[in-house]
Amino acid sequence: MYKACSTKSCSNADIVAAIEQAIKDGVDILSLSLGGPQLPFYDDDVAIATLSAIRAKIFVCMAAGNSGPYPKKVENGAPWILTVGASTHDRRARATVKLGDGVEVEGESGYQPNKFNGTGDIIFPGFKGQNGSLGCLKGSFNNTDVKGKIVLCTIYAGKFRDMGIHVKNAGGVGMIVLDTFVEGSTTFSDDHVLPTAHVNYTEARKIVTYFKNSNSTPSATITFNGTKFGARPSPTVAFFSSRGPDVYNGGIIKPDILGPGVNILSAWPVKPGPNPNGPPASYFNFLSGTSMATPHLAGIAALLKNTHKNWSAAAVRSAIMTTGARFDRDGKPILDDYDAQIRPAKFFDMGSGQVNPVAANDPGLIYDIDPENYIQYLCGLGYNDTQVSTMAKNTVQCSSVGSLSPEELNYPSISISLDPATNKTISRTLTNVGDSNEEYKIDVEEPNGIRVVVSPSPIQFSWIGQETNITLEFSSKGMTLNQGDVLEGHLKLDSGKHFLRSPTSVTIL
Repeated sequence: MYKACSTKSCSNADIVAAIEQAIKDGVDILSLSLGGPQLPFYDDDVAIATLSAIRAKIFVCMAAGNSGPYPKKVENGAPWILTVGASTHDRRARATVKLGDGVEVEGESGYQPNKFNGTGDIIFPGFKGQNGSLGCLKGSFNNTDVKGKIVLCTIYAGKFRDMGIHVKNAGGVGMIVLDTFVEGSTTFSDDHVLPTAHVNYTEARKIVTYFKNSNSTPSATITFNGTKFGARPSPTVAFFSSRGPDVYNGGIIKPDILGPGVNILSAWPVKPGPNPNGPPASYFNFLSGTSMATPHLAGIAALLKNTHKNWSAAAVRSAIMTTGARFDRDGKPILDDYDAQIRPAKFFDMGSGQVNPVAANDPGLIYDIDPENYIQYLCGLGYNDTQVSTMAKNTVQCSSVGSLSPEELNYPSISISLDPATNKTISRTLTNVGDSNEEYKIDVEEPNGIRVVVSPSPIQFSWIGQETNITLEFSSKGMTLNQGDVLEGHLKLDSGKHFLRSPTSVTIL
């Protein structure tokens, strides 16, 4: 573990110094739960440092960022990095709200008091016709009587715990955090300072409807029910998980993969809850973010490196991505929490889907990449020799090393741009890491309106380590296709024993 940042300062120079020290120390994996604004790679100090790590045969795993659900916000989009988005899981720390009309809604809370006289009138500062302002900020309760009441809060700034502090200081006895359509179905088990339930957008609308239409003084009771497993749907994409595409990487699908990143229980440096200075207690807390998902993938990469000691960083990433799950635990498409799970997640939300560590340990085939191919890729982005040399930390002439378009990089996912009036052909190289004698049938779930022809098909492998090239030809089926449309499909290879899948995205020019 390398401490490059403090609460007072965190410069790129410090982070780069830590990465360079890790390279010197001969680490196998870099897990970096940090990020910054998208930049051209030659202006991104961390991208340059991590490319050096990859060329030193170190696996690099980084967070996608927490700027979702808005598009084009993904961080750490370089193709030599495994970029990790955040998913939910099926555990809930339950907090139940019973409204005065008898309706019950389920929420979450990391603070589960044993004793709470949790009945009170409801107040909603800042709501239409109410005094105060929305957000439960420090100044939200002007001209409102909060004392002894349960306060409804929608978040506009700050942190949920801070909202609770403001409510408690104003005399409130409880808080109900209401998701908006942006937060959708993602709820958090924060370490609140007073009895709290955090409810999703669907449940929040029930509470607001009751508050608005109640013929008497609206009231509620909050009760706490411990941990529940088996919540559905699971997994889903957390609303905050940053979405692609990366505007500088040439269209390569990012994030690459999802890992558990919502309400992750872990050790904590100070005692959580309402009274940090009180009696000794458990020093564990819940935290959410793609920074929580990243270490999960780094740990999985460590297991794969231990089992397959001769695998390259690209091979490990390929095994993780091609075995990712596109369906949830009930066999349905993984949903996006944004706007109350009204649609399945897209590739630029979830990459290859939810990580499956067991399947990743035996993928059958891999897409491998020589680290020097990334230098050709940088030339293919149109960088000049000076810019590429900055990235490589040595003199490079693109005319000598050659260039490689992002579409042709041997990446485990496929993303192309297509003019409907023309055909486009790209290639991929598959390396056998399964059985010595194995045949794979190839199937394509074609993007809507796009014809994809793969050759050869099927493909036969006769020894471990054997490489086989395939070509994919893309063309329009003649349907109306609009400029800017992003169409999704899947390339699937199945031997009966091994199954792998590459998300296939086509953007219409």
